[in-house]
Order: sequence, then structure tokens, then C-alpha cells
Amino acid sequence: MSSASMPTLRAAMGPGLLMAGAAVGVSHLVQSTRAGAEYGLLLLPLVLLACLLKYPFLEFGPRYAAATGENLLIGYRRIGRWALGLFAVITFGTLFIIQAVVTVVTAGLAGLVFGLEASPATLSAGILGACVLLLAIGNYRGLDLVMKMVMAVLAVSTVAALTLALGDQPDWSGLAGFDQGPRLWSAAGFAFLLALLGWMPIPLDVAVWHSLWTQERARETGRIPPLSHALTDFRIGYIGATLLAAAFLLLGALLMYASGTGFADSAVGFSAQLVELYAGSLGEWSRPLIAVAALSVMFSTTLAVTDAYPRVLSALLAVARFGAEDARARRPHHPWSYRVLLLVVVAGALLILHLSGARFTQLIDFATTVSFLSAPVLAWITFRVITDAHVPEHARPGAGMRALSWAGMVFLTLFSITWIGWRLLG
Repeated sequence: MSSASMPTLRAAMGPGLLMAGAAVGVSHLVQSTRAGAEYGLLLLPLVLLACLLKYPFLEFGPRYAAATGENLLIGYRRIGRWALGLFAVITFGTLFIIQAVVTVVTAGLAGLVFGLEASPATLSAGILGACVLLLAIGNYRGLDLVMKMVMAVLAVSTVAALTLALGDQPDWSGLAGFDQGPRLWSAAGFAFLLALLGWMPIPLDVAVWHSLWTQERARETGRIPPLSHALTDFRIGYIGATLLAAAFLLLGALLMYASGTGFADSAVGFSAQLVELYAGSLGEWSRPLIAVAALSVMFSTTLAVTDAYPRVLSALLAVARFGAEDARARRPHHPWSYRVLLLVVVAGALLILHLSGARFTQLIDFATTVSFLSAPVLAWITFRVITDAHVPEHARPGAGMRALSWAGMVFLTLFSITWIGWRLLG
């Protein structure tokens, strides 16, 4: 890469890290760690396969934004109101639950790290208040800066924890988890597997988030990034999120597998249990390291999600109201509508937390299952958009990416049909 292109690449960097920050949260800290703790290394190949087969559909977000200057919502509207409507139904069906889930886990960890005695609902309100304040003051610029710092802390602390755990593991033969295979074919095992893959490494609707972040980054820098730079930014974030998913699964396998300890149903209980088990295995001195890593994971997710949902809702309303061409000429979201919807999302999440009580794991499993069941639909309409005639030919996916896309759609569809069949047949 020439030196002249380096400033342009640096200007394009950012949305990929936001995507990674949103990805590395409940799916990694809770679901990946739980997979390693309960099944050893048995599910590691499947986690990596899911990351591979979801890759095309998540990459299509920045690809579309860089190629057309539009966000994916405009692309959905171009192929029909039905596509925009499907995305709207999926978004409204999960947004408050997902916001609530990532917030309550962050609140539990914050209470643990800082020794706070407040209730989960109170801590969650404090976490969301901090996110709202940061986003209202800095908006995208503040989000971008904070996320880069948080991801740096996360990467260093997670790698350090994994290195220590690997150094203390004399025998890998007992970690394969093959004896746990039959459990996956039970109703509970298959439900967990679906929940694990639902957010691994992140739900497919994040392709829309990424396209909006790419647009906002372009507005701030005054230029739409070249396609190659947008894809490089995405790949850095996606590969990082995939490696961290593997790292947390390995940590769960190395430190918790066959320990016989059940997972707590509350966010605070799970957070304390997680840090306690790690510290007990690595040594008391490692407790702050694990706690900081876990809190960094969840705060990055909560901050990114708290920004994404009002941004998506504002853009969704604009596209539905003005149509594709008029929406293209406008800013993806108006600052005032963004702030109003930010408060709506926060209030809805707090209401969900109030109504759900201590049913923490049920909330996670419900949200991740809905994400997985909606994945084939989102994959298909996103593939339709990126291969449509209005996308410049040079920016459309090549033969290899198309083949991977079809493989991903088949994989997602078969898993969803299998789950539905199990539910109907008992």
C-alpha cells in the first residue's frame, strides 16, 4: 500500500472496531465461556464454522455503503417495501431485549469490580445513563474514541489471561469433550447450541449498523472510503472478534470444564462466579485482570448497542417515510430524532429488566434464538441487495464469495428448520 493511501485508510478505520466492540459481549463472555465450560473444546470447530459462514452477510454492510454511499436500509427499500418491513419486524421484536441483556451483564460486572451494593436494575440504569451521556455529548466521535481504547484494554487483558491459562494446562487430552456429544442431541443441548450460534460472533442485522457507521464516518471525514479500505477495516474487526470468541471458549474449557459448577441465573451471580472461578485457577492476583477484561467486553458492547439501535430506528423511519432516493439525499439520521429514540430505547430496556426479574439466562437464550431464526431471512435479503443491478458491478461479490454466501444460507436455514421441527414434535 502506498504512503499516499495510508491517511485515507486511517480515516476509514473505525466502524470495524465498533462492530467488534458490539460483537464481543454476551456471545463471547457468557455463551462462549459457557460452551467451553460445559463441552470442553467440542464446540470450538462449530463456533469457527459459524463465524466463517456468517462472514459474507456481515461484510456486505460496509461493502454496500462504500460502493453506493447508501446504508443497507436504503438497499432493502430498493428491492421492495417487504424487505424493509421484514427488517423492521425483526428489529422491533428483539431490540429492547438485546439492549436489556447486554446492559444487565455489564451492570453485574460493574457492581463486582467496583464493589457496589445496588440492585441490578439500579446499576443498569447507571450504565445506560453513562452511555447516554457519552453519546449525547460525543455522538459518533466519542463512541469511536472510547471504543478504540476499550478494545485495546480488552485485547491485552484477554490475551494475558489466556496465556496464563495455557501455561497452567499440563494435559489437553481431557478437554476434547467428546463424551459430552450426546448432550447436544437433547432438547436442552440443541437449544443451547442454537443460542450459542445465534450471536456468534454477532447477529446478522449488525450489517445494517455497520453500513450506518460507515456513512457517519464518511460524513465526519468528508469522503466515502474506497471499497478496499472499508473491507480492510471490517476484516480487522471481524477477525479480532472471531479470535476473541475462540479465546473465551478456550478459557472456559481450561478453567471451568468438568468443574461441576452450575451457571448462575442472575447477571450479578454469573459475573461473580466467572471471576471467582478464573481467579481460583490462575491465582488471586489475577482477579483484577479478569474483572477488567470482562467489564471491558461488556461495556464496549453496551455502548455500541446503545448507539446502534436509535441510529437504526431513525434511519428506518426516514427510509420508510421518504423512500430510497429522498432518503439517500438526507443524513441517515437527524440528531434530534437520534436523541429522542436513544431515550426510548433506554426506557424500553429498563422496563424489560424490571419485568424479567431474575430470569437472566432465559432472556439471553430467547434473544439469541430469535436472532438465529431470523438469520436466514436477513442473509437472503442482504444477498439480494448486494447482487442487485443498482450496485456497481466491480463491488458485487465474486464467485467465491457468492458460493460462501449460499453455503451460509443453507447452513442457517437447515439449523432453523431443525429447531422448528424439534419444537413442533417435542
